[in-house]
Amino acid sequence: MRIKTNLVALTFMLVLSAGTTSASIINDKPPKERTKELTDEQKARLGALKNRLAEIKAMDRSTLSKAERKDLRQELKAMNKEAKAISNGVYLSVGAIIIIILLLILLL
Repeated sequence: MRIKTNLVALTFMLVLSAGTTSASIINDKPPKERTKELTDEQKARLGALKNRLAEIKAMDRSTLSKAERKDLRQELKAMNKEAKAISNGVYLSVGAIIIIILLLILLL
Protein backbone atom coordinates (compact mmCIF):
# COMPACT_ATOMS: atom_id res chain seq x y z
CA MET A 1 0.00 0.00 0.00
CA ARG A 2 2.83 2.37 0.84
CA ILE A 3 4.47 1.72 -2.54
CA LYS A 4 1.29 2.70 -4.38
CA THR A 5 1.02 5.91 -2.37
CA ASN A 6 4.63 6.81 -3.14
CA LEU A 7 4.11 6.00 -6.82
CA VAL A 8 1.02 8.22 -7.01
CA ALA A 9 2.89 11.05 -5.26
CA LEU A 10 5.86 10.68 -7.61
CA THR A 11 3.58 10.65 -10.65
CA PHE A 12 1.79 13.77 -9.42
CA MET A 13 5.11 15.57 -8.90
CA LEU A 14 6.33 14.60 -12.38
CA VAL A 15 3.13 15.80 -14.00
CA LEU A 16 3.35 19.17 -12.27
CA SER A 17 7.04 19.67 -13.03
CA ALA A 18 6.75 18.74 -16.71
CA GLY A 19 4.34 21.55 -17.60
CA THR A 20 6.96 23.68 -19.32
CA THR A 21 8.97 20.88 -20.90
CA SER A 22 9.28 21.00 -24.65
CA ALA A 23 10.97 18.58 -27.01
CA SER A 24 13.23 19.56 -29.84
CA ILE A 25 15.64 17.98 -32.21
CA ILE A 26 19.04 17.65 -30.61
CA ASN A 27 21.33 18.99 -33.27
CA ASP A 28 24.24 21.37 -32.76
CA LYS A 29 24.42 22.32 -36.42
CA PRO A 30 22.78 25.55 -37.54
CA PRO A 31 19.77 25.15 -39.85
CA LYS A 32 21.76 26.05 -42.97
CA GLU A 33 24.15 23.15 -42.39
CA ARG A 34 21.29 20.71 -41.84
CA THR A 35 19.90 21.50 -45.29
CA LYS A 36 23.19 20.30 -46.78
CA GLU A 37 22.23 16.78 -45.74
CA LEU A 38 19.28 16.91 -48.14
CA THR A 39 19.64 15.62 -51.66
CA ASP A 40 19.55 18.01 -54.59
CA GLU A 41 16.08 16.78 -55.51
CA GLN A 42 14.80 17.45 -51.97
CA LYS A 43 16.38 20.92 -51.97
CA ALA A 44 14.69 21.71 -55.28
CA ARG A 45 11.32 20.51 -53.96
CA LEU A 46 11.68 22.58 -50.77
CA GLY A 47 12.54 25.61 -52.91
CA ALA A 48 9.44 25.03 -55.01
CA LEU A 49 7.30 24.71 -51.88
CA LYS A 50 8.71 27.97 -50.49
CA ASN A 51 8.04 29.76 -53.78
CA ARG A 52 4.45 28.50 -53.88
CA LEU A 53 3.96 29.58 -50.26
CA ALA A 54 5.22 33.07 -51.12
CA GLU A 55 2.75 33.20 -54.04
CA ILE A 56 -0.12 32.17 -51.78
CA LYS A 57 0.83 34.77 -49.15
CA ALA A 58 0.93 37.50 -51.81
CA MET A 59 -2.43 36.42 -53.22
CA ASP A 60 -5.60 38.43 -52.52
CA ARG A 61 -7.73 35.74 -50.92
CA SER A 62 -10.75 37.96 -50.40
CA THR A 63 -11.70 37.65 -54.07
CA LEU A 64 -11.65 33.84 -54.03
CA SER A 65 -14.82 31.79 -53.82
CA LYS A 66 -15.48 29.45 -50.92
CA ALA A 67 -14.48 26.38 -52.93
CA GLU A 68 -11.24 28.02 -54.08
CA ARG A 69 -10.33 28.95 -50.50
CA LYS A 70 -11.03 25.37 -49.43
CA ASP A 71 -8.78 24.04 -52.19
CA LEU A 72 -6.09 26.50 -51.16
CA ARG A 73 -6.30 25.35 -47.52
CA GLN A 74 -6.02 21.72 -48.59
CA GLU A 75 -3.01 22.55 -50.76
CA LEU A 76 -1.32 24.31 -47.84
CA LYS A 77 -1.95 21.34 -45.54
CA ALA A 78 -0.51 18.95 -48.12
CA MET A 79 2.53 21.20 -48.58
CA ASN A 80 3.05 21.33 -44.82
CA LYS A 81 2.93 17.53 -44.53
CA GLU A 82 5.34 17.16 -47.43
CA ALA A 83 7.79 19.67 -45.94
CA LYS A 84 7.72 17.86 -42.59
CA ALA A 85 8.33 14.53 -44.31
CA ILE A 86 11.32 15.92 -46.18
CA SER A 87 12.91 17.45 -43.07
CA ASN A 88 12.87 14.07 -41.24
CA GLY A 89 12.31 15.70 -37.85
CA VAL A 90 11.14 13.81 -34.77
CA TYR A 91 9.05 15.80 -32.34
CA LEU A 92 7.65 14.66 -28.98
CA SER A 93 4.83 16.38 -27.18
CA VAL A 94 4.79 16.97 -23.42
CA GLY A 95 2.09 14.32 -23.04
CA ALA A 96 4.18 11.74 -24.89
CA ILE A 97 7.18 12.48 -22.67
CA ILE A 98 5.05 12.06 -19.54
CA ILE A 99 3.67 8.74 -20.78
CA ILE A 100 7.17 7.48 -21.60
CA ILE A 101 8.44 8.46 -18.14
CA LEU A 102 5.48 6.77 -16.45
CA LEU A 103 6.01 3.59 -18.45
CA LEU A 104 9.68 3.55 -17.54
CA ILE A 105 8.84 4.00 -13.86
CA LEU A 106 6.30 1.21 -13.91
CA LEU A 107 8.46 -1.21 -15.88
CA LEU A 108 11.73 -0.58 -14.07
